[in-house]
Amino acid sequence: MSSTIATALVVMLLLLFIKVPVFLSVIAGSAIYFFLNPAVNSMILAQRLVSAIQNPSLMAIPFFVCAGVFMNYSGVTRRIMALCDVLTGRLWGGLAQVNVLLSTLMGGLSGSSLADAAMEARMLVPEMEKKGMSKAFSSVVTAASAMITPIIPPGIAMILCGSLANVSIGKLFVSGIGVGILLCAGEMITVSIISKRRGYAPSRQSGMKWSEVAPVIKESILPMCLPIIIIGGVRLGVFTATEAGAVAAVYSVMLGLLYKELDWQTIRNGLKESVLSTASIMLIIGAASALSWILTKEQIPQMLTQGMLAVSGNKYVFLLLCNLFLLFVGMFIEGNAAMIILVPLLFPIAQSYQINEIQFLMMFIFNMAIGSMSPPMGTLMFVVCGETKCKLKDFIIESIPFYIVLLVELLALTFIPFLTTGLVDLIYAGT
Repeated sequence: MSSTIATALVVMLLLLFIKVPVFLSVIAGSAIYFFLNPAVNSMILAQRLVSAIQNPSLMAIPFFVCAGVFMNYSGVTRRIMALCDVLTGRLWGGLAQVNVLLSTLMGGLSGSSLADAAMEARMLVPEMEKKGMSKAFSSVVTAASAMITPIIPPGIAMILCGSLANVSIGKLFVSGIGVGILLCAGEMITVSIISKRRGYAPSRQSGMKWSEVAPVIKESILPMCLPIIIIGGVRLGVFTATEAGAVAAVYSVMLGLLYKELDWQTIRNGLKESVLSTASIMLIIGAASALSWILTKEQIPQMLTQGMLAVSGNKYVFLLLCNLFLLFVGMFIEGNAAMIILVPLLFPIAQSYQINEIQFLMMFIFNMAIGSMSPPMGTLMFVVCGETKCKLKDFIIESIPFYIVLLVELLALTFIPFLTTGLVDLIYAGT
């Protein structure tokens, strides 16, 4: 590795570590490379920044962001939470179970883990404390459940990974369903065991009458159709993954109008929020494209591939090393930033080991999800603790049982490809 690229990477990582915005950190590192390399035309930096965001696959991002924003504005969250209470009210943990299931169902509607965590921290944590649950436990459940959001389609992380690695976003969406359900089940079992030991009683001791359940199901059935429409439409070829984003945005606005919870002012605020969120994501993607060009020119992926193959020809050794590396990186660097930097580096190596592309990318996303609630810089940890005023020390101690479950599930995804590819093979059979 040349001193020029090493200097550029050190500057970029240093800026990321001191919390400089991701796109500025990556652009600064890339700019230093061109400054120290006058033989390379610096116009390439500007060209890569612009051309990267013109990828048609990325058009799905603003649409899905818009859909998530309007789902929150249109009262969908409240209706889905009532459905979760119906489904989990008799389980140990009561509202803690609602918390986990709500994130799973809302993940198919919003796609933003930070927005999901902030919303549930405000809505559910105070109610969980009133039921006798500790602040630390309530905060950890909220952060852990928000990890499910980027895994359940249409998570933005899957769109980014698919575009960076040139892998079918539709197949990643389908794989995300299975992985998300696995994560949800593991967290609900963990909540149940802890709650039973501590005496966190169910919300209800008896079942609800059909006259009480029917209105809740009626109110939630239309929002719950959205993931089915997205996956079904993409698989049947009715529309592409990008066009599915437009369908989701229109559907969310229609729901808001149907529920009479959207007016022109709300729509205006929602569009403004969508534009700001999308702009930040696109800036990161443009910056990452410039960095990817530099890494490719310097043949860094090829050097890493040769180094890994020299260490071991066993793909499972590579996957274990990759897991350890990604867990460490996730503790310090925000998930999307790490993804944009590392997918172009690690994906070619995984291909050289003939690892299934869907399995590797879902494993990558899962690692980043774990990192998002891990100290010292986990974004979910800080967002939730900031909302609930939970001490970081208490949060970390309370999260240990959840980390154990998460690591077990990560190993399962690593050694059992069926967990990530089984549903994809079933739905895409014959294609």
